[in-house]
Order: sequence, then C-alpha cells, then structure tokens
Amino acid sequence: MKLALICRPFSFHGGVETATAGLVAALSRQGVDLHLLTTAAQFPVAGIALHRIPVLSQPSVLRQLSFALAARRMARAGAYDLVQSHERCLYQDIYRAGEGSHRAYLAAMRRVRPQVNPQHRLLLYLERRIFTLDTARQIVAISTRGKQEIRDLYGTPSDRVTVVYNGVDLDRFHPDNRPRWRGETRSALGISSEAWLVAFVGSGFERKGLGPLLEAMARLGDRRAHLLVAGKGRAERYRDSAARLGLGGAVTWTGPRPDVERIYAAADAVALPAIYEPFGNVHLEALASGVPVLTSTTAGGAEVVQDGVSGAVVRASDPDDIARGLRAIRDGNAARLGEAARRAAEPFTYATQVERLGKLYRTLTSRGVPTPK
Repeated sequence: MKLALICRPFSFHGGVETATAGLVAALSRQGVDLHLLTTAAQFPVAGIALHRIPVLSQPSVLRQLSFALAARRMARAGAYDLVQSHERCLYQDIYRAGEGSHRAYLAAMRRVRPQVNPQHRLLLYLERRIFTLDTARQIVAISTRGKQEIRDLYGTPSDRVTVVYNGVDLDRFHPDNRPRWRGETRSALGISSEAWLVAFVGSGFERKGLGPLLEAMARLGDRRAHLLVAGKGRAERYRDSAARLGLGGAVTWTGPRPDVERIYAAADAVALPAIYEPFGNVHLEALASGVPVLTSTTAGGAEVVQDGVSGAVVRASDPDDIARGLRAIRDGNAARLGEAARRAAEPFTYATQVERLGKLYRTLTSRGVPTPK
C-alpha cells in the first residue's frame, strides 16, 4: 500500500512528535510504502520517501495556510492509496486528531474572542471542514475522551471517529533505567539523592498545569519534596510564583531533553495536571518507566492511569486536589505503584497502534470511496 503521511517535522529522540516518529518506524517495519509530506526542516529518514512542502515562514496564519494548500496539491499529485494527515489540512482520507479539538482547547483555556485572532480563525475553519463537511473519510482520536469531545462539539457521527491510542517504546522507557541512571541524573542536576522528586515534563506550561502544581507542592509542606521542570516555555512568571511560594530552592528548571528517559529514571512521580491534554506521550513514557503518574480528569491520559493503583487522577487547576494526589503517591507503596505503572503501559505498543490503523486502512481501501476533494 502506498501511504502518504502529512506531518510536521519530527525527531526520534523526544518532544511532542515522538508519537509520529514511533508510528513511522512501525509502519516502515510492516513494509508500507510510506511517503512523508512535511517541510524542509525534516531530516531524512532511512527507507522512507521524503517530500518537502514549501511554506511561508511568517506570520503563523500564512505558514499554516500555505502548508495546507501545498500539502493538498502534493497529495493529489502522488497517486496514493490513502492520505493520512496529522495536521489540520484541506485534503486527507484520514485525519489523526492528535491535538484534540482547537475549539475545545480555546474553551478550556478561556480564550475570549478567538475570532479576532486570524490563526485561531483559520484553525477553527480547517477543523470544522474536517469534522463536519466530510473532508476526511475517517477521523482518528487518540483517546475515548477525544472521540466524545469531537462528537459533542461538532455532531460528527460515531462511525466516522475511530479511537487508536498512541504507542510507546517499552525498551527505551523501562524500570531498569532507574538503577542505571537515577543517581547520575540527580547529581548532574544538583538534586539530592534523598529528595522525593516530582517531574513535570512538557512544554506549554499554562495548558499543562504548572501553576497549580507549584501551589500544590507548596501545600505539601514536605521539605524532601522537589520539583523538576523539564520543558520549554515562558518560565519567568512561574519562577516568580515558585519564589513567592517559598519553593525557590525546591524547583529545578531544565529545558527539553533528548534523553528524557533519564528524567523518568530520576523521578519518584511524574505530574501532568493539565487543563487540556488530548493524551500526552508523557503518560505512557512515565508509566512504561515504572513511575506513577499524577494526571487530571481533563486529560486523555487519565484513561490509562488508575487512581490509587498506578498514580492519581485529580481535578485540573485545583491545588488542594493535586496536593492530595501527590500525598497519595508519596505515602503509597513505591514498589507496588511502580509495578502497576509498568503494567498499565505494556498494552500500548507501536505494533498494536499499527495493527489498529491497518484495519482502518483495509476498510477504507476496500470501500473504494474516493478521497474528498
């Protein structure tokens, strides 16, 4: 099968694109004739055809629009059996809603008058075309929550939305990393070996709940508790907040890391009390590493975290409830929590993801319905 995959540039070592990277590798192993339609920033991937899409660099609305137009032109010209897009585009058989719904994101973040912003207007227009006008034959949600969100907001028929969870590299993210890298990583970051370490991994600090997490850490009242923030974002106000809360010496700040598995190895818990998060690879990566996860009811990743068993599920933006969840993990049986965390991640392999997608590919190609124009 000749498959076109429209996606942003990705790497195999970390960041939000790891879901695409792992999927690409798994599809390649299955012998799919895979063609990446992406931008010039993408590095070559062995054995996979790369087609670079020319885009305008600025402003963001023109970058998005030029990408959508050029991707449509390139996809139409390629004689592909199926076109799968991981971006909001004008032309695809399958749209993977990895970022959830922009409309839901704006509501969750309480962004007022989004129509004033041309970038928001364009994303809402593209999203509406995909979810309501059948410009994608099938939509892939990455969580059950995401599927329900699309149905509720856009009235998309249930049979047009299929849930396919992300996969995780169970070898790269493994409990055996803990004895291998725990002490070395903590030492390199200047974190005591005696600290009870909570890791916040990810960029987009406001959306992922860093503010309420800092307040919760202060309410723990535990001098052993330490927070490691590993991600990219505007940290100034959060640093100020940490200082105001008396956490100045209890928070370590580092940027995104290609060796994020070492962060999980150093951590006693991972916290992602997100306001809006369709799923988040951090959930699966941390669980696979044998680290209990604190997540929020508004995150798709809550579907794989069992409260009190493999972590804690709390109310987003509620520092008291986040503090409750952190205490439950801290005071729980660490070995039992770690074992349950690993078990929770083990079903989520890239092979399983490709198997689910393969069923969808076969269904669509057997119907012989043309790609929406």
